[in-house]
Amino acid sequence: MTTPMTISKVSRRGFLASAAASLAVLATPALALTDAQAKSLVDRAVADINKVIASGKPLNSMIRDFEKIFSKYADVNIIARSALGPDARRLTSSQSRAYTKAFQGYIARKYGKRFNEFVGGQIEVNGVRKVKSFHEVKGTARLRGQAPFEVNFLVSDKSGSSKFFDMIIEGISLRLSEKAEIGAMLDKNKGDINALIAELKKAG
Repeated sequence: MTTPMTISKVSRRGFLASAAASLAVLATPALALTDAQAKSLVDRAVADINKVIASGKPLNSMIRDFEKIFSKYADVNIIARSALGPDARRLTSSQSRAYTKAFQGYIARKYGKRFNEFVGGQIEVNGVRKVKSFHEVKGTARLRGQAPFEVNFLVSDKSGSSKFFDMIIEGISLRLSEKAEIGAMLDKNKGDINALIAELKKAG
């Protein structure tokens, strides 16, 4: 079974960042997730993104829809904490809530803005295999004017339901790429978590 997703005029690194957006969370041991369930999750997520892209809605509406998709298919709390790294351990309860909410909005704006570029290509979901404590759903991205390249989705159900925790494009981890971005932002704010949260609310 193949699942189309419109894409276009996007570099491989740009697509890495864009596709990543709604789909990445920290790797954790799976419970009883099956290959079929992992593949079904990828199929549904890509199909939902495709519907938004093809909707013809204004960009701001598409971004709101994209945030809903991110919330639905990714464990936002885990990916947000993963992006923050060791500094996540010093968050207070109120900071944790504020940071996670700000991170979700940041991701939606940052990657949702690329929806208008996703025209004329597709992702094909090809197969799935269990790897240690998670499942890897393999796919191929076919973009206009570029050779096809590999897109792998990593899925776990540690949070209690099936979620994406990473997406690997030609060996590049989306989760680690975003971790570098958040780390640089925190450094710029001299380690001030509240300042980071304030910047995230405007970033993207």
